[in-house]
Amino acid sequence: MSEPLPGGRGPTPNGRGPSRRSLLKAGTGLSVGAGLGLGAGLAGAAPASAANGVGQTGAPLCQNGADSASQQGLGCGDLGIPYYRPHDNTWGYVFGDSCRGPTQGDPNTYIGSPVMLNQANFDASGASPISFTWAMPTYGQAGQLFDYAHGQNNGLGDVEQSRIPNDCIEFGGRTYIQYTSVFTWGPPAGWDGSVCSGVAYSDDYGVTWTDFGYHWPGDRTGGNESLYGMWSFGGIDADGYLYVYSKRWNGGHNNSADQGLIQLFRFTQEDFHNGAWGNQQNWAQVDGSWTWTNQALPTPLFAAGNNLGEFSVKNINGTYCMSYFDVDDYSIRTRTSPRPEGGWSAPQVQIVGDYRYPSHWGKPQLSNLYGGYIHPGSASANSLTLIVSQWPGNNAPQPYRVLQYDGINP
Repeated sequence: MSEPLPGGRGPTPNGRGPSRRSLLKAGTGLSVGAGLGLGAGLAGAAPASAANGVGQTGAPLCQNGADSASQQGLGCGDLGIPYYRPHDNTWGYVFGDSCRGPTQGDPNTYIGSPVMLNQANFDASGASPISFTWAMPTYGQAGQLFDYAHGQNNGLGDVEQSRIPNDCIEFGGRTYIQYTSVFTWGPPAGWDGSVCSGVAYSDDYGVTWTDFGYHWPGDRTGGNESLYGMWSFGGIDADGYLYVYSKRWNGGHNNSADQGLIQLFRFTQEDFHNGAWGNQQNWAQVDGSWTWTNQALPTPLFAAGNNLGEFSVKNINGTYCMSYFDVDDYSIRTRTSPRPEGGWSAPQVQIVGDYRYPSHWGKPQLSNLYGGYIHPGSASANSLTLIVSQWPGNNAPQPYRVLQYDGINP
């Protein structure tokens, strides 16, 4: 196995180099063990199914100068986390630290994080790549959604370098973003580098945002290595519950204690809307049996495995699909399950950073990759669209970007 790049977004084919985060600041100042999945389907929203292997195979969605992202004020950014907007049957994409220009170096082009672009119609066949139609909070002018200052203590317990989105979901007329407040991208071994994690919501579909009052502590506020650092919204199941997966914060990809542990909990929609976090129900082992309970902490779904970076779980037409960046394997992998609780398939390598292992041979290759977010409008559970991030690597002037891959069979 390869060694994670300290402070970086994973190992590079040419060895150690600057991290994707250090590149940003220069311009602006698991194989999980046995068994590891949005809503009960998107009625009326999912386009016709696409054939596997058909569609985009690494189409860049920003950093191209005259592309649809730049027309909305975003020159470059990473993550591009997709979510469905049921109130108007459109799609949103939430980016991390972003710039207005396609190249890095001018601090005046820095926007912040999180940033959102929207799309009127998504083509799940992949025949047409994602094209952004408008931006938040102002058409043609992408801007930082949350009201906070970078490099300052904004009242969450310590200095924040950034607030990085981990996932976004809309239901019941409200939009939610779960985020991590980052203190440092290069913490000492065994520390996660976060201030805390939180959930912010918007009652005008992304224009203005309010932070819930409760925050899950990070290492700067007494909760180092908390499994509540990084969330993915599995979605609202047919049973009416909102299912949430979470793990340790590992946004810098150098968390030596990450271990790939993932936990599962759920809320009623009303409790989540009200921020009634104490009503969380946990999927846990009690007296040797798995059960839903509020009398025990969640039990990790898998045995400790590789370091995992960003991950994504979505219900695609009744099948729970998962993707994650395996830092040690230097690849994006996928799994599926018939239920949110489990019955997970073996991991499948989908997109690789290089061809270092036989399991990587013949796979799409993208150097310096990370992320890998499942599009909730994917054609089917056997033909996923993934949004994958890339940082530019050693001594490259341009910042990071996101790319679209279709026809992924998990």
